[in-house]
Amino acid sequence: MSHVIYFLLMAATMLALSKVLPGFQVSGWGPALVAAVVLGVLNAVVKPILFVLTLPLTIGTLGLFLLVLNGLMLWITDRIVGGFDIPGGFGTTLLAALVLSVMGLVWKGLVKSS
Repeated sequence: MSHVIYFLLMAATMLALSKVLPGFQVSGWGPALVAAVVLGVLNAVVKPILFVLTLPLTIGTLGLFLLVLNGLMLWITDRIVGGFDIPGGFGTTLLAALVLSVMGLVWKGLVKSS
């Protein structure tokens, strides 16, 4: 059940971002939920592979390159999911990835403490 709530939280965050962040567009709950699931799958499958491949760069930037990896996962999600679009460029993608990462951390903190 907590996974369902997590995906709903990510979808709601994406919808909120589409209202306040220029260059971040989600056309409704359906595309937001699909994007949340696709992003979750990419983070579980593709991101660990890219993390290992870019480990020296991640260490050299003291972990800041992980934000770029998060942005890359969001960009790939943009390419896969219809109704989910980030025409604002990589800066918008990085900012959205940062917000989604913070929401994910908040969620993990809430689930872990209960």
